[in-house]
Amino acid sequence: MTTRQRGRRLSARDRTTLTLMAGVPTILTVALVWLPALASVVLSFASWPGIGGVQNIHWVGLQNYRDIFSIYPPFHPALEHNLLWLVVFFCVPAPLGLFLAVQLDKQIRFSRLYQSVLFMPVVLSLALVGFMTELIFSPTQGLINSLTGHTQGSSVIDWLGNPNLNIWAVLVMACWRQTGYVMIMYLAGLKSVDPSLKEAASLDGASGWQTFRHVVWPALRPINVVVLVITVIESLRAFDIVYVINRGTDGLELLSVLVTDNIIGEASRIGFGSALATILLVISMAFIVPYLVTVFRKDSRT
Repeated sequence: MTTRQRGRRLSARDRTTLTLMAGVPTILTVALVWLPALASVVLSFASWPGIGGVQNIHWVGLQNYRDIFSIYPPFHPALEHNLLWLVVFFCVPAPLGLFLAVQLDKQIRFSRLYQSVLFMPVVLSLALVGFMTELIFSPTQGLINSLTGHTQGSSVIDWLGNPNLNIWAVLVMACWRQTGYVMIMYLAGLKSVDPSLKEAASLDGASGWQTFRHVVWPALRPINVVVLVITVIESLRAFDIVYVINRGTDGLELLSVLVTDNIIGEASRIGFGSALATILLVISMAFIVPYLVTVFRKDSRT
């Protein structure tokens, strides 16, 4: 059968359906993601209060970026907290989620129950996790202080009011939610690994760790890319949980909160907020792009 004859298999209705299935999501993605992102980058070089039309846009060049790095006090703490969030997410939920997925993949008893329990936090919104954080780490009525007996007098530990402690309390809850997310992605990847490969490695005398390192781990490369991207995105877009607790202030500053405060706050500064959003975009791309390029180069060589 020639290529021309194969092309005639699709009817006009099929081609229309495929065009709509591919075209509509593409149009929505471009309109709702890429165009706003590009507009933010362009507006980061301007000063605009967001009212009065585009004729009120004043181009200021790099002035917004100079102000952010020099005379905007919340920026440096927010940047440090976002990077800390990223490091913690790489060091705790990612390996812990992988470990749990490997254990559940062994089909241990009640594995489905454990899987449901561990995945349950993922269905909770970060705003709800923020309310739970307040209940657990409340100074006088919280679960932690009640268990340790630090609810009265000078022994009270103010987990959420102390700028040196609240970021760690929030990270504990954020990791609790993120671990289930990573676990379910790795568990899906482990299900796709050919069992015969693991059986062959076992017959060759490979230990469990050697089988995982030389057989399972290389097969998880696509999942590793997804986990990397998701980890970076989730750590940099964190907003709800800190905004619920104290509106992202006093030790819980994040770049996403600063963007929101400047764009939709009482004193709307679209250009300044767009510059903060652009910095956040550059940080995310700095982690994602090099790794993706490396992975795709390896795949193209193989």
